[in-house]
Order: sequence, then structure tokens, then C-alpha cells
Amino acid sequence: MSQAYTPAGFKSIWAELRGTAFSQGWLDCGGLETRYLAAGDEGLPPLLLLHGVGGHAEAYVRNLKAHGEHFRTWAIDMIGHGWSAKPDSPREVRQYVEHVLRFLDTLGIERVNVSGESLGGWVASRLAIDHPDRVERLVLNTAGGSQADPVVMERLKSLSIRAAEDPSWDFIKARVEWLMADKAKVYDDLVATRQAIYAQPGMARAMQHNMVLQDMETRLRNLIQPEDYARIQAPTFVIWTSDDPTADVSEGRRIASMIPGALFTVIDGCGHWPQFEEPELFNRMHLDFLRGLPVPEAGPVG
Repeated sequence: MSQAYTPAGFKSIWAELRGTAFSQGWLDCGGLETRYLAAGDEGLPPLLLLHGVGGHAEAYVRNLKAHGEHFRTWAIDMIGHGWSAKPDSPREVRQYVEHVLRFLDTLGIERVNVSGESLGGWVASRLAIDHPDRVERLVLNTAGGSQADPVVMERLKSLSIRAAEDPSWDFIKARVEWLMADKAKVYDDLVATRQAIYAQPGMARAMQHNMVLQDMETRLRNLIQPEDYARIQAPTFVIWTSDDPTADVSEGRRIASMIPGALFTVIDGCGHWPQFEEPELFNRMHLDFLRGLPVPEAGPVG
């Protein structure tokens, strides 16, 4: 255990799953082994949760129970991430979208509610733009894909590659701390889970492929343009935070302004993972929107 915590202060991501009926498994999605965490009865409407770059399904362990009460909820390790398949080739947004479509097709899901954080939001946006018939409702949570900030891109790339090349406790912890405004939320076993993922054979090379979207030329050809956002047909909720390390609130508001009818809100005191840092507030707003209920904390831009 890290010396930063006393035993009395130890917090566990797995403790979040007490009382939750959930499963972990792998699906062969058109030749891509895909790991998932799932909760909720089979007959409920489907919900897909997509993590950020360098992340994994555990980004949503504090949300599975609440969402599983209303949705058949899937949190997956996207291609190249977690314990899913890691093809030896660079991954641009198109490859992630194709993986998501394979996952949905494998399960026989025609239309899905989709919520994405960071890279997951970028992928979810592209899915909604190019495959509007597959997306019921869309949540963009501190989503990427709208801008190219070289300082942020270099910081994210260097932290991630360093952690994969040398998955020591301190490097992994620094990478996870980057996600949080409140560093006390960086649970020891969250760090240990990511450490186990990053210590897999071949993960350093996989991370290089995952990080191509942090290279300027590649990123620019994958950016979502205003005219693309304008094509989103699904009801959309854009969630931003007061302390997001990738962009300030104005960028989240700009994204929402480009999507017809989008709702927008800001969660105070959080970094890049509001679903983890403030799960009760996030779950309430998120579920209200996904269920088609009013979201008191949110409203249209402008």
C-alpha cells in the first residue's frame, strides 16, 4: 500500500461495487477480443460507456450500480486499451468507431445510448455523426475531438508513454492524478489496476499506437468540425468541469453550442473524471438525461 494513505483512509474501487450485480467478460467482436464490465438486466435499454485515452472500464466503477437499475449498462476497454485486443497499428478515431460498431453488432444492439469521456466522447461524437441510426441519446463528458492544444497533447502523451514504458507506482500514480482535481480520489487499487494493465507485455508499443491522436498532423485530420457537430441528431448532453486539465469551460460550452438542442452543465471541483470524483451528482444528472427527464442543473447554451 502507498505510504500516502493510512489503513483507515484506504478506499477501494471494488468497494464501490458492493451490492451491485455485475459481470466481467470478453467478447470476440469480429476478431477483436473485447473486455467489458456489465450491469443491469438484459431486457433494459442498452447504455455504452466509453473511457478516455490510456484508460479502461474501471473509469465507471462508481456508476455501474446506479445505471444498472435503469439500463443494460456496458463499460468496455476500447481497442488498444485495458485487457482488450491491441492490434499492432496506429489508432485513429475511425478505428475506435469501427470497434464500437463490432461490439454492438456482436450483441445485436441496433440503437444504443452512449456516453463517452475524453477520447470516449470523441468516439461517441463521431459515432453519432456518421451512424445516426445507431445512437439513441448522447453524453459528451469532458470530450475530446474539438481542438488541438499542443501543450495539453504533449503532456498527455509524455505521461502516458512514460507510464507504459516504466509502469512503476509513482509514474502510474502521476498519470492517474492528472485526471483528478482532488488527488485524494486517486485510490490505491485504482493505481494498482492501471499498473497491472500497463505492465502487460507489449503495452508500451500499444500506447505509442494509442497516442497518435496527440501528434498534431494526425489530430488535425481527425478533429470534429463545426459542420460535423451540427449533423448530430441524437439528444445530447455536454458535461464539463471547473478544473478539467484538457480545456476550460468555454470549450465545453462551445461544443454544446454547435450541437442542435444540446444541454450543457458544469460540475465544480472536478477534473477530467467527474463520473468518478462526484458520482452521486453525475449519476443523478446523467440518468435524468438518459431517461428523458428534466435535468435541473443543465440547460441550453445561451
